[in-house]
Amino acid sequence: MPKVLVVDDSLSVRKVVERALMGRQIEVVCAATGSEALERIEREAPDVVVCDVVMPDRDGYEICQFVKRHPRLGQTPVLLMSGIANDEVRERAAKVQSSDVLSKPFAADDLLRKLDALLALAGREPAPAAPALSGANGHAGAPEPSVPRAAVPAPAGKRESTPGSSGVLKRFAAIDGVQWVVLADREGFLLDASSEGAVDPEVAGALSACMAESSDGLGRELGRGALQGMILEYAQGMVVLYSVGAAALLAIGLGEPSVLGKVRYYAKKALPELTQAV
Repeated sequence: MPKVLVVDDSLSVRKVVERALMGRQIEVVCAATGSEALERIEREAPDVVVCDVVMPDRDGYEICQFVKRHPRLGQTPVLLMSGIANDEVRERAAKVQSSDVLSKPFAADDLLRKLDALLALAGREPAPAAPALSGANGHAGAPEPSVPRAAVPAPAGKRESTPGSSGVLKRFAAIDGVQWVVLADREGFLLDASSEGAVDPEVAGALSACMAESSDGLGRELGRGALQGMILEYAQGMVVLYSVGAAALLAIGLGEPSVLGKVRYYAKKALPELTQAV
């Protein structure tokens, strides 16, 4: 079975990659620091290394150099991840012989496509994914969307609801046009939710953390400070993200743009209360 080492100091990113590779007959091992990554590379001998560029101790370029200079593992492909994938990042990645650069945040399909290519290059193609189980009517179930499935954190990571937050979330959910409301910490762990089956709240929490992490990095690079909130428009509705102090995130799914003004108005009043709750 092919083995992939995922190196990132963000737990939510590691969980996204782990979930993306579930059912792909690929063994996933993780490291949260550069030093831990070096130890795991020696011990695990992975077929591909997926590594974030920005790390608290050793950056992704150093990890890539270590792999490429390794007498036994020098041919191992390294896929670097970066929240800012500009010419400078790609030039530095090329100098350390990285196989490719993946922009963060990323869709599961993009990650799988790049990994499949690198595993094929290493001669370690994974076995085909198992077919969907048949339902009670004997027909095969429809495949789950790849991006949400990749974003779900492990169930064991779910935390208990934050006292005092449920009332605030329910008031948001009571606004006509709001489809779901999720409160998560900065690592993507679910704290509380009011969704009524409209979306998997763990999916929304993990994806929100990934998006906020990249946006925070952009704000720092451009001298704009910490992220306060963002509005994302899609073909089918909108998602609004708010920072809840320094510890949490509030994600709200809207079915139509007309409700945005009401949600923003209510957020100004509710966020201080929610910040105290977390």
